[in-house]
Amino acid sequence: MFTEERQEAIIKGLHEKGKVKVKELSEMFGVTEDCIRKDLKALENAGRLKRTYGGAILSQDYPLERDVVDRRNYHVKKKKEIARKAMDLIKDNETIFLDISTTNIELAKLLTESRKRVVVVSNMIDILQILAKSAHITAIGTGGTMYRTVNGFMGAATIEFIKQYSFDRAFLGSCGVDMVDCTITTLGAEDGLTKKAAIQSGRHKYVVMEREKFYFNDSYKFAHFDDINGIITDEYPDSMTVSVLEGAGVRLF
Repeated sequence: MFTEERQEAIIKGLHEKGKVKVKELSEMFGVTEDCIRKDLKALENAGRLKRTYGGAILSQDYPLERDVVDRRNYHVKKKKEIARKAMDLIKDNETIFLDISTTNIELAKLLTESRKRVVVVSNMIDILQILAKSAHITAIGTGGTMYRTVNGFMGAATIEFIKQYSFDRAFLGSCGVDMVDCTITTLGAEDGLTKKAAIQSGRHKYVVMEREKFYFNDSYKFAHFDDINGIITDEYPDSMTVSVLEGAGVRLF
């Protein structure tokens, strides 16, 4: 089989299954795993797939919306499940940080409905407006440069504000993880550097994200797996991904 034919067969398999694995493709085509990795790299460079740890997915498999305001009604049920798990980790009298994230909006709703007494620092206006409804929560906004697409604050002034705090728990949104180099990604430097400041100020750090994002990554790497304590998701990813995360000391919730 010629290289072009093999690569087309890989794409066909992706359309049928949603993802492929290097080892399985190697056995299927009777070529080395190195050869398959070169195929996947060539197909990724052509924009036809996205490489993941041990395999690949279709590049359009996760329909990422750039604007947070456009993602509020996307995967709501999954976000509610993630928020419920995050809520179980929060204790009375803690100081927590809620990053710009539509999942954290759901967590803010649960906090407001509960009777937990906590201090919540956030750089997202939606979250602050929700928390303001509760008499048991002290809500603190970071301030800084306002970004309309995320309805929140990012950048130098926001980072300086965050650095003044010590959070018991920080809950951070993500656009996905890169399983190849074990990093957590977002869509740009301003957001990434702001998240990084929250990680540095947090005692327990968690990424909140849907299962699909284990198979997608964006352009800016704001943390490595060893920078966080856990990932809270609606459903566990495949066993290979779980193994890599556990090996890096990342707990899955």
